[in-house]
Amino acid sequence: MSKTPIKKRSIVFFLIPNFTLLPFAGAVETLRIANRMLGYNAYEWRICSVDGTKVSSSSGICIDVDTALADERRNLSGENRPNMAIVCSGVYVEEFHNKSVNAWLREAYGRNVAIGSLCTGSHILAQAGLLNGKRCAIHWENLPGFAEAFPQAEVYADLYEVDGNLYTCAGGTASLDMMLNLVGQDFGEALVNRVCEQHLTDRVRAASDRQRLPLRARLGVQNNKVLQIIELMEASLSEPISLLDIADKVDLSRRQIERLFQQEMGRSPARYYLEIRLDRARHLLVQSSMPVVEVAVACGFVSASHFSKCYREFYNRSPQQERAERKLSGGSGKLKIAA
Repeated sequence: MSKTPIKKRSIVFFLIPNFTLLPFAGAVETLRIANRMLGYNAYEWRICSVDGTKVSSSSGICIDVDTALADERRNLSGENRPNMAIVCSGVYVEEFHNKSVNAWLREAYGRNVAIGSLCTGSHILAQAGLLNGKRCAIHWENLPGFAEAFPQAEVYADLYEVDGNLYTCAGGTASLDMMLNLVGQDFGEALVNRVCEQHLTDRVRAASDRQRLPLRARLGVQNNKVLQIIELMEASLSEPISLLDIADKVDLSRRQIERLFQQEMGRSPARYYLEIRLDRARHLLVQSSMPVVEVAVACGFVSASHFSKCYREFYNRSPQQERAERKLSGGSGKLKIAA
């Protein structure tokens, strides 16, 4: 009588400079605990970098690697071909450009290797052209810039997304949920529950669970009407909705809205609306190479000059200075790697 073959999965974790340590560690630890619960190494992994040297995380902790990109490209045609490759990145991901990485990801995907990403890694997958018409997730802070840079990708503010052979995760502790989903696919719910117990995690969150705290908790606001108004504002940043239209939608008068915002938010609704549009603009300035005039339009400003005036008044620097300071502190030259 033949035995059921033992399930095994080999994974390559590809580290981008300044990758975020938490989601990487969470993913690896989930696999390690699954192995321990199973009593054998069902999951094997190796760590890769562009040149085979150690990589520094955004916290400054360096991780030694096992292979270089050239090794993994050769492995695709041999017996060491992995079942899955996961890109791990973090801050300043938009500054990383490497044609060889893109080619490797495309070739691996074409050879039926599952491709995944942690935190901001969806940016790298999109650069490689793998997310065109595909559902994906990315950290909420990077979502505005990503959506503008890659409009062909269907990006969501979910914890993670699985679209066929593509696994994308928003980062943080969401990497546990995505890897537990993978373990569940391979071995079922019983093993997932045992891994959760070891993690001291009381449940596996659904892929569609929200990344950020609910508005009520995030803002400390209890008034349902104010929360409803803020949700309308956040959904209409590129084409701001008038206060009169908002009033009609929430069945309040303009004066009532003004009074509620002063009580709950300490400022007028117009001022609050401007602040959240400027916050989105700041994310676009530091996460993308969009011209300032395009950033202005994407955030609902009628002209670049009006946008610059508002931005300077709020942040005490111009949009151009914001971008210049980002380059000086972020080190675009430091992270850009020529293929």
